[in-house]
Amino acid sequence: EAVVYHRHDRTVLEYLRRKYGIGYWKAYLLRWHPDRLSDTHTPLAQRMQVALVPLALVLAILSPLHIWAAYASLSALALVALSALPELLSILRRDPALLLIAPVMVLMRALALSTGLIIGALRPPRPVAPDQWMPLTLWQRLVKRTLDVITAAVGLIVSSPILLIAGLAIRLDSPGPVFFVQERVGQDGRQFGMLKLRTMVADAEARLEEVLAQNPLSGPAFKIPDDPRVTRVGRFLRRWSLDELPQLWNIIRGEMSLVGPRPEEERVVEQYQDWHRKRLAVKPGLTGPMQIAGRGLLELDERVHMELEYIEGYSFWRDLGILFKTIPAVFSGKGAL
Repeated sequence: EAVVYHRHDRTVLEYLRRKYGIGYWKAYLLRWHPDRLSDTHTPLAQRMQVALVPLALVLAILSPLHIWAAYASLSALALVALSALPELLSILRRDPALLLIAPVMVLMRALALSTGLIIGALRPPRPVAPDQWMPLTLWQRLVKRTLDVITAAVGLIVSSPILLIAGLAIRLDSPGPVFFVQERVGQDGRQFGMLKLRTMVADAEARLEEVLAQNPLSGPAFKIPDDPRVTRVGRFLRRWSLDELPQLWNIIRGEMSLVGPRPEEERVVEQYQDWHRKRLAVKPGLTGPMQIAGRGLLELDERVHMELEYIEGYSFWRDLGILFKTIPAVFSGKGAL
């Protein structure tokens, strides 16, 4: 029962923009399905034109450097004309008046399609889920990224003695590595390895089922008070949030930001409702609205509401305010489990 509408392009510019878009998305499709390169929807003559017209243009630009480039350019245009001959003859039979502009349109069509293919191959579109939106402008993202890189680099240098002492204490306190890498879900649902100083026994992940019943929070998120898997040194590191310092490296790598929603584990994200996923529109943060308003004591819905309000009302000054408020939040120890 479908009704199909066909709308003709009203201007030449609109026509060329549409052809450019076809080429652009075709390039994106071929990145994932190279087997579609031999599709039969585009006539062989048009595929030849898409390859030959930009080649002829490049050769024409190079022709002042060498006479052979001029000959090669003319040869490519001759092949284009030969490939377009059946189409031009068909236009002549149906509407002879169009033959005045048809050769120019053939060249422009091939150039628009090839330009779209080239741009699409070099700069594919950024995948965005249908329920996501882009809350930060390009300028805001640039400013935020600049603040992230400068502050994280300085923070790593300043905190290196603390990291060294903490690493020695971790090794002396319990067997296992100094750092703990856990897969978390970041911006647009991309996974990354979040760095932390190890605060639990080495087999903590395998013992997770033993302590899930002690979770005071409802929903998929959990925080275990007095978690028996936490080591003595780990309890101190968590109390002062020192275990989070290695995430400055995640920030430099572009996986996290100084301020933003906290990164979640995949098993938690899998249980999100649609509106929860909007928090994935920005990079997760080392600190954020949750850290200054209760840290681990907030339920998932409470926290997501707070984080979405932060995203929708983002500003550089608000980020600075959260950074400054994080310091007394850490000293108070509220919600640090």
